[in-house]
Amino acid sequence: MDFYDDVLRELILAFGAALFLANAFALVRRRADARAAASQHVARHRPGSPVRGYGHTPTDGDLVQAPLARTVTYMLVGLIVMVWAIASIAS
Repeated sequence: MDFYDDVLRELILAFGAALFLANAFALVRRRADARAAASQHVARHRPGSPVRGYGHTPTDGDLVQAPLARTVTYMLVGLIVMVWAIASIAS
């Protein structure tokens, strides 16, 4: 084994861990994001509201909260990559 093989394995471990942890954080923040979006939605559509023109339009592509199935799937992919990289480093 040379230096570049070790670095590549460690980078794959880092990417897998980042994918897992970022999606776990999105899953934890899911309920708070939905509450925040609901409060903005009410303020934006209230008649006479000064913030009526601000905010996201429906075509922005931003999601109100992280989709559950996609988030869990990405967490599993990150976990598999992370475990595989740890096994490669250990052997």
